[in-house]
Amino acid sequence: MPADAEVEAAIARVLDAEQAARSAVRDAGLAAAEMLEAARAQARALAERTERRIGAVRAAFESRTADEVAALDAAAAAAGAPHELTAEELARLDRAVARLAVQLTREGGR
Repeated sequence: MPADAEVEAAIARVLDAEQAARSAVRDAGLAAAEMLEAARAQARALAERTERRIGAVRAAFESRTADEVAALDAAAAAAGAPHELTAEELARLDRAVARLAVQLTREGGR
């Protein structure tokens, strides 16, 4: 009889161990699912932050580019506008033309 009790006790221990193992596997599976979801949430948050940063950089670039294009357009318009020479500018031009004429006549006479 004592052998039957020992066998039954051993079977009970095996069944308890099997139940504990199943419970541990289930708990490990739940923990793994939670870790996976946490990792996915972190990845989504990182992707969202990255998209916001890229958007901010893109917006700053577009704004800066628009400002530079506007400045170039303004400079082009100013460069194409007629300019009335001042008396000082006309005098400088006359002096430059006179110097050039002297240089050309000296070189041409050589």
